[in-house]
Amino acid sequence: MTNLKININWFDELLPEGISIPSSTLISGPGGTGKPLVEFAFVAAWLKAGGSLIGIPLQYPGGELLVTAMKNLYNLDLNDYHKKIVYVQFDINTEGCKRTSINTLKANLLKPEIWDETINSAERMFDKTGPGTMVFGSALNLLLFSKTYKDNMLKKLKDSLQNDKSRTYAFAVSNSALAGEIKILEDAADNLMYTRMEKPMKLFLKIDRMKGVRFSGKEREVPISEKMLREISEIAEITRKLRIPEIKKV
Repeated sequence: MTNLKININWFDELLPEGISIPSSTLISGPGGTGKPLVEFAFVAAWLKAGGSLIGIPLQYPGGELLVTAMKNLYNLDLNDYHKKIVYVQFDINTEGCKRTSINTLKANLLKPEIWDETINSAERMFDKTGPGTMVFGSALNLLLFSKTYKDNMLKKLKDSLQNDKSRTYAFAVSNSALAGEIKILEDAADNLMYTRMEKPMKLFLKIDRMKGVRFSGKEREVPISEKMLREISEIAEITRKLRIPEIKKV
C-alpha cells in the first residue's frame, strides 16, 4: 500500500487518491476551528485499513468525546479497535512515561526524550500490521508554551514531521499564537491543510500541498454539525485557559 484512501465523500472530492504513506500531515488554523474533527477522518481510514494508532489529543482530558465524535462523524466505534490504539495523556507532573491501563500511557511530553520514549513504548503495546503506525496529535502547539523546553520540543516536532518515515503522522495545531514557530512546522510537513470558521458555525478546509498525490486546492465546507463544532470549540477554549498558564511555568 502506497496510498491510503479516506473513503469519505466530501474528503475524496479534495483527495481522490488519498494520502501517500508514510507521510506527515499538518492541519493548521485558528483555535477552535474544528481541526481535530477533520483529522479524525484520517484516523478512521487508518484503523479501517488495519493500521495501529498512537493518539495524543492534548485538549481532551478523557477519551469520551473522541469516541463520540468518531462514531457520529465517521461511523467508527473506537471500542472495536481497542487492541490497535494506544492513548497518551499529557501530564507535566509525571516523571517519564508510565503505563496507566491496558492501552493508555501518561507522560510529560514537554521533554523531547520523553516524547521518544512514549512513542516507542506505545508501539510495543500493539502489533504493527496493515499500513503500520499512525501518530495523531491535536493541540500540539500547547507544547511550545514552555520557556524551558520550547526550542527543543519545536525541533522534535519538526523532525517527526520532516524526517521520520517509519511512521505516518497527522498533527493539528493552532496558529492563533506562536505564528513563527507554527510556520516552521507547516514548512516541515509533507502535507499541509488549513481550516477556518465562519459564523454562525461553518467549518471550511483548504489543502495547500500534498506529497505524491493529486488534490483539489478548492476550499470546501466540511459537513459537520453546528452542535459538534460548538462542542469542540468550547473544549478547546477551556483547555487553553487551563493548560497554557500551567505550561508557561515550566
